[in-house]
Amino acid sequence: MVVTGGQMPQGADAVVMSEYAKRSADGTVEVSAEVHPAENVSLIGEDLRKGTLVLKRGQQLLPQDIGMLASLGYSRVKVKRRLKIAVLSTGNEIQDGPPLTPGKVPDVNRPTLLNAIREIGCEPVDLGIAGDESEVIASNLKQGIANADIILITAGTSVGPRDFVPQVIDGLGRPGLLVHGVAMRPSMPTGLGIIDGKPIISLPGYPVSAYLAFLEFIPPLVDRMLGTSHLPRPIIKAETVRRVAGVLGSRTYVRVRVREEGGGTYAEPVSVSGAGILSSLVRANGFIIIPENVEGYEEGDLVDVELFRPVERSNANA
Repeated sequence: MVVTGGQMPQGADAVVMSEYAKRSADGTVEVSAEVHPAENVSLIGEDLRKGTLVLKRGQQLLPQDIGMLASLGYSRVKVKRRLKIAVLSTGNEIQDGPPLTPGKVPDVNRPTLLNAIREIGCEPVDLGIAGDESEVIASNLKQGIANADIILITAGTSVGPRDFVPQVIDGLGRPGLLVHGVAMRPSMPTGLGIIDGKPIISLPGYPVSAYLAFLEFIPPLVDRMLGTSHLPRPIIKAETVRRVAGVLGSRTYVRVRVREEGGGTYAEPVSVSGAGILSSLVRANGFIIIPENVEGYEEGDLVDVELFRPVERSNANA
């Protein structure tokens, strides 16, 4: 008798499953199925051969990878340290949690981004809220530079009279602010600075713009810094139910609800989708990303949709 995973007896070259074997009263075994050499036997090298590359440097370890390492006798392996990403919200009107003071608005960006950082496998560092004073913003950014690998700062990055962030970043050292404005709708005021070798990403104040800029720029930045590859979001083909417009010269993110119905897959743009309408992200389950050189897609076009929630399915297809 050989249990599953057990060692083969000396001289044996096949295993008969117990349901096809019956022991007789005289001690002999009657086999009721054909048996061939190496049947039900794991051969040396059938999973991995000597010299096989098992895992590549920079590869994210999935559960099956951990199992493979265990099968090779490794209980510990060297991995990259999680990057620390600091988040600072700015604005005199921003308040951290209820009850709200009249004239104040809740800080939406910070909790959104702190959790987005966890989702990409990094460690969030909460820098709180800074008012619209250059000295206060600079002090908080210095704290982030000292304690994190990447710093995200939201709001104060446009061209208003109290949008101090670009000047503050420039005043912290060289090379300072390198990029101010990107060809992306929404999220156009996004900026990039480098201080003491640490990237500082200035994100727009509108919650949708801030989150979309995070999705576009932060995972690739983390990959570049760690030498890794993040897992991309799933992309499916869907038919547009009405025209979706792009902006020539800018990459446009269109929030859509994707559903399967009557054997087809359809993408319907969310009706209200301004940069400050956070519910548009909650109602949507994917993006149509319109390239910079495309004016838009017509009704009935087959397009790629990047999913961040499951596709909706009608009851008829359930």
